[in-house]
Amino acid sequence: QVQLVESGGGLVQAGGSLRLSCAASGRTFSSVAMAWFRQAPGKEREFVAAIRWSGSSTRYADSVKGRFTISRDNAKNTVYLQMNSLKPEDTAVYYCAAARTFVLTTIGSEYDDWGQGTQVTVSS
Repeated sequence: QVQLVESGGGLVQAGGSLRLSCAASGRTFSSVAMAWFRQAPGKEREFVAAIRWSGSSTRYADSVKGRFTISRDNAKNTVYLQMNSLKPEDTAVYYCAAARTFVLTTIGSEYDDWGQGTQVTVSS
């Protein structure tokens, strides 16, 4: 099992930026792909971005393309989500997830381990 701890959430004005971090520990060698999901109040969880621990492949939801960037630091077992040009509709709890599958899937049920989440609030 992989333990995931998110940090970096907070309150920001529209147009601002935040960087989320996800620190992984435990059986990190078993995970291949990492992703960020988010869930707004009253809405279903949705995929945001994904990256593999090796290689350069990434995947983004259309709603965040060009504004968000996912990256990783293998030495620190940490994945980041740089969020720029934030909008009020980006307000949600953001979750980090780890998968043992090579495919950068957007389906939450295909991820094996999840963090507790970090709140991001964007004011208008």
